Amino acid sequence: MSDSILGQVALSYSPMIDRNRAVSATRLTVFPLAPGASLDAAALLAEVAAVWPADGGSVSLNVLSESLLSDLLRAGPSANVMIEIPAFMAADAAHSAAIRALHARGSTLLLKGRPLRELPREVLPCFRHSIIELADDRRVNERGPAPGVVRAIGYVQSGVHSISEMEGAFSRGAVAVLGWPMDDAIALSEMGTLDGGRSGPSPDMHVLIELLHRADKAEPIERLEATLRRDPTLAFLLMRYINSPAFGLSVEISSFRHAIMMIGYSRLKRWLALLQPSGSKDANLRPVMFAAVRRGMLMEELVRHLADDQMSNELFICGMFSLLDRTFNHSFADLLQDIPVSERVYLALAEDSGPYEPYCSLARAVEGNALDAIREACERLIIGAQEINKAVLRALAHASRMG
Repeated sequence: MSDSILGQVALSYSPMIDRNRAVSATRLTVFPLAPGASLDAAALLAEVAAVWPADGGSVSLNVLSESLLSDLLRAGPSANVMIEIPAFMAADAAHSAAIRALHARGSTLLLKGRPLRELPREVLPCFRHSIIELADDRRVNERGPAPGVVRAIGYVQSGVHSISEMEGAFSRGAVAVLGWPMDDAIALSEMGTLDGGRSGPSPDMHVLIELLHRADKAEPIERLEATLRRDPTLAFLLMRYINSPAFGLSVEISSFRHAIMMIGYSRLKRWLALLQPSGSKDANLRPVMFAAVRRGMLMEELVRHLADDQMSNELFICGMFSLLDRTFNHSFADLLQDIPVSERVYLALAEDSGPYEPYCSLARAVEGNALDAIREACERLIIGAQEINKAVLRALAHASRMG
């Protein structure tokens, strides 16, 4: 229905990454599509709770509507839903009672931005962390807190664009960074050597070993495929290996499940064992892989209502492989010579064209924080905001459960 809350807003997301390079929470930004529209806070919380139940992963709501946010403070979100409250609202005594009530119920509250005036004394203890833009962080030039000074609350650093800035934030005591400097992480990652003298990334050691254990126990193909789908590099290497002349197949293999079925448990274990010495332990690349997988999940969800398995699979591959040109430092035209992909996938990745390119553009827009880019991408696909937002929430929920 057009009057559903998901038809009245646009959603974007960004990960919160802790010092162990794990996704500790997802920030969900909510843009009202019509300025001044009356939006139902309870309905928004119900949609979020449907995909992030109370025992699920954590989500932080960044609501860019003062009236909707004011209603949310009084709507009683579940404990795993964190609410970001701008500093100007936190300093307004009109909201103090609602903030204190939420805190008393066990809700996690985040103070967004640096207050321009002192917060009411009873309000400050209600906040678990603050979100501080790097450019506004007065701690940047400090070597550490002054002797005897204890920070009242922890903080999340936003506006980080490089690994060095991220490391600096963690050294100053940040509990997490908002977003991830992907380009810098890729540029600074340890590069291995692939066959034929190519340079490129190594598969994640954690995923590689888990897949090896699952193959050793001869677990169902579906579980092996779900594990493989967590690592774009490993999936690409398997597809390239099984379609190589050395493997000797007379047909092309274009799906992960088919590849696992054709290689079999014994050969898969042997292949994984050979890869194990080159497995990457670079923690800075884990959020990059997570971003690629989450992009694939979103693109897959956008067409789930069509019940077209081939299209869903191809769009997942588009999203999952969409960062490989940067991680391998080779063009998609070169990389896709080694594995069979449909013309639609090739056009989207290698030429930024074809029927799948608008889905790629939408996935990138939803990862950003710009309403105009999301609107433009939605219009190109001719899909309503409600369907797109449902796909976003389902994809994020799958990714959260995957860890």
